[in-house]
Amino acid sequence: MSAKEKLHLLLQRTKHTIRNFLLTKKSREFLIFLLFFFVASFFWLLQALNETFEAEISIPVRLENVPKDQLVTMAPPKSLQVVVKDRGAILVNYLWGYSFYPVSINFSDLATTDGRVHLETARYQKAIASQLLTSSQIISIKPESFDVIYTRGESKKIPVQAVNKVSVSKQYYVADIQMTPDSVMAYAPKEILDTLWAAHTEPLTLTDIADTVQVRQNLKQVPGVKFEPGYVDLKFCTDMYTEKKLEVPIRAIGFPANKELKTFPSKITVTFQVGLSRFHQITEDDFVIEASYDELLQSGSDKYKLHLKSKPKDVTYVRMKPSEVDFIIEQTPALVPHD
Repeated sequence: MSAKEKLHLLLQRTKHTIRNFLLTKKSREFLIFLLFFFVASFFWLLQALNETFEAEISIPVRLENVPKDQLVTMAPPKSLQVVVKDRGAILVNYLWGYSFYPVSINFSDLATTDGRVHLETARYQKAIASQLLTSSQIISIKPESFDVIYTRGESKKIPVQAVNKVSVSKQYYVADIQMTPDSVMAYAPKEILDTLWAAHTEPLTLTDIADTVQVRQNLKQVPGVKFEPGYVDLKFCTDMYTEKKLEVPIRAIGFPANKELKTFPSKITVTFQVGLSRFHQITEDDFVIEASYDELLQSGSDKYKLHLKSKPKDVTYVRMKPSEVDFIIEQTPALVPHD
């Protein structure tokens, strides 16, 4: 049997199955139920559309005629949310079949000496109502008010501070955080710029990272301020901890010229964790273990508990073995001048 004949046979069987189903008593009852359901729904919808409801519509806002030498650092909202009361049929048209003209705000009407204008949205109610049918009633407009802030070139460069919460996988640590750029230009009226000392990123949380992560993070908005650029690129460089041991000598501090310190042992094994990238850079010279002459005299014993004076900032879990040493203070031979 050819493919065409098989397809024809399949169509015939499907047609026969559907016809048999439609001819059964249950199928006829189901179709009758659907018919009455749709008829009832239609009449219910007609009745509902004639009843009075409230709905929220969005009216766009547009700021016009901004001079080239002015920079708006806080713009009006993109739209006003207007609650309207009317018949359902009209509200459906507002919501899905009607395009509203923007509420226009002329910049020349906003001129002030301090670059800040406070506007009540009630002043635009008449312009909004002119786009509605006379039967429509405006119940409320949100927001009730807003500010427009602008500047004529006032700006200053300020540093960026990253707000991060970063956790790394086991045996890893954040070796370096790079931020580009590390400062941005802030544009705002002078009285706002005088209170602004840094720009902060939006809070960022990274968990269980083990590889280098790069993120573009927006700066946290400040009312009346425009940052340029409005974001920074953050790079979190991770490294893996490894263990290293070094033999570090004990340094005698504050000894007279005729006194000499001998400790047993003379060197201390310092064990610590450091990133793989720094493993070969850390040497015994980076650690300072000191023994003070005055402390040794006051110890009242021939044992001295060691103290780590300094260490590299990027090493952790530093242990010394032994933690105390035996010591003696010897008299050095007097220096005899030569003739």
